Amino acid sequence: MTVLDRRELLSMPFALWLAEAATEGEQVIPFADTKPFNPERPTLPWEQTTAWITPTEHLFRVGHYGYPDVNPAQWRLEITGLVNRPLTLSLDELKRRKVREQTVTIECSGNAPAGGLIGNARWKGTPLAPLLKEAGVQPEAVEAVFFAADASTEKIRGGEYQQNFARSLAVREAMKDGVLVCWELNGAPLDKNHGAPCRLVVPGWYGVAWVKWLTRIELHDRAYLSRFMGRDYVTIRGEKQGEKTIWRETSVGRMNLKSVVGRVTRRADGSLRVMGAAWSDGTPIRTVELKIDNGPWTPVEIAKENRNPFCWVFWTYEWKGAASGEHTLTSRATDARGRVQPAPDDPFITLKKTYWEANQQAVRKIKV
Repeated sequence: MTVLDRRELLSMPFALWLAEAATEGEQVIPFADTKPFNPERPTLPWEQTTAWITPTEHLFRVGHYGYPDVNPAQWRLEITGLVNRPLTLSLDELKRRKVREQTVTIECSGNAPAGGLIGNARWKGTPLAPLLKEAGVQPEAVEAVFFAADASTEKIRGGEYQQNFARSLAVREAMKDGVLVCWELNGAPLDKNHGAPCRLVVPGWYGVAWVKWLTRIELHDRAYLSRFMGRDYVTIRGEKQGEKTIWRETSVGRMNLKSVVGRVTRRADGSLRVMGAAWSDGTPIRTVELKIDNGPWTPVEIAKENRNPFCWVFWTYEWKGAASGEHTLTSRATDARGRVQPAPDDPFITLKKTYWEANQQAVRKIKV
């Protein structure tokens, strides 16, 4: 039996709202940095985005050690380590558990300020927490480590070691209600590019935590530090304290507050419609504002039909009297905690020395 998240039902009218916003006859005004869509390396084509649910063919894909072929009939999920009752489950056994379908936004931690490594999709699977409780997580376990089928040889301190891709979550994070072992994307079984037969879904976290081709979950009593926890996917950021700069290395984790101007169209009466999206780690979006050229920040209209904290929200702004020529459009989001999306010259951005977690305001250029 499939259980639809209550927030799914609340979001359904939004598709009608967006369809009305994208009426026929409106002319798309391209951004200066628009690149042609490449189906071999898909990224979200913002200027074509008129649906709240991202088509699977527009969802980005990442394979750290390639894209393994995993036979669903032979696939098993192991839950082992510091547990009282180790489990080994087939795909059919998982599907006989409680099934949940939920819509969640996924963003790659390497996404650029206005990049297309993001999408909003429907994910179906079974909640992870009941599986961990059935296995009996021992009190000393502090992390759940998720191992994938993709593997390669890593050179570590002079030696060579076969390593599977793996990421970890604190047990308290793994136990959260929305975390799924997922086998279906947008109403169809996962394909190889998106982690078939099963992957993890971790709402509010960057995509690297959504381990694809999932095969094993281990419970550990100490931090797991593989290449993709302790060396790659580590953000180096400085903080000024007087005349000193304090440098910190932190593992990529929860998504940062972010928004982007996604699409500009010209209507029949000559006015322009600016559309965009905003998202976060699950903290509700309070406001989105738009700045045109060097003008003031102006509030935009956020769709009221969808307020799922783990999904992006779409917004619109009616721009009348736009002068001919080149213009810049910049959006910024503020969340319910009062956090404001940083400007490109904010020290939070300028003192970040790695490309992961880039959530600065994106300046989009168009010619009207």
